[in-house]
Amino acid sequence: MSTSILRHVQRSALSRIALTQRSYSTSQPPRHKRSLGTLAAVTVASLVAGTLGAIYPPPPLSILFPRAAPGPPAEPDSPESQAYSSSLEEQLQELEALQQLRRKDDAREWYETRPYQDFPEERRVNNLTAGALRGPGKLALRPLIRARRDESESVVFIHLGRGLCGHDGIIHGGLLATLLDETLARTAISNLPEKVGVTATLSLNYRAPTMADQFVVIKTQIQEVKGRKATVTGRVEDLMGTVLVEASAMFVQPRYAKLLHSAQLRKAMGEPPSEEAVLLADGQDLNPGHKHR
Repeated sequence: MSTSILRHVQRSALSRIALTQRSYSTSQPPRHKRSLGTLAAVTVASLVAGTLGAIYPPPPLSILFPRAAPGPPAEPDSPESQAYSSSLEEQLQELEALQQLRRKDDAREWYETRPYQDFPEERRVNNLTAGALRGPGKLALRPLIRARRDESESVVFIHLGRGLCGHDGIIHGGLLATLLDETLARTAISNLPEKVGVTATLSLNYRAPTMADQFVVIKTQIQEVKGRKATVTGRVEDLMGTVLVEASAMFVQPRYAKLLHSAQLRKAMGEPPSEEAVLLADGQDLNPGHKHR
């Protein structure tokens, strides 16, 4: 009897072991199969991430490892350069940010001008932004300025080429300082008595890298005018409205201002239209002293 009981216990134990093995094999795959599945998933994820990263690199990677780009055309007056500049001008005129400003309800309170457009050539060639830095791949276009008629503020559209970089792909901070100095000066000087001024202080706060080969917007606003001093603030933004640089400055009218060529300075800065279109009523006589036949 004891032998039969022992055999019964052995059979029961064996049955439980077999049942446990079947349950384990059903719920968990073998270790080597799990390893292969994990490796395949990691490989696919890496390929997808690598492809997306190459097409849409995150900002830190695009800053540290910029893509190579060809330099600007060697001859600024070549057909290739002229075609490039013409294409940029078309893009500028079609910018939605510019179109919105032109459609605003107060659009008639603003005017548009292009600095250096009527500037004498013998002076232009020795100017930094209008001469040495002008051309495809650099400052290919003259800035387009929309300024309030009371000269209290302005919005400036500028294209920054790839040839203006410090770190490859990022516009040099010194160039941004130069552009802010000129745009801030225009607003400040337009509010000084003799329309002549020099930079006394210029303070900059670089908020984000300014990537090359894009249009940027510089906004300026007069803050205070006291005698021969004018204080103005401004900022550089990309077309999405991201603030790239903030600035404030003070400009002072020198005591010898009347001896300077303020007319030439106004041409360099871009003057407002001299005359507005006159709408005449039907039948109005432009020359009442003349005897009409």
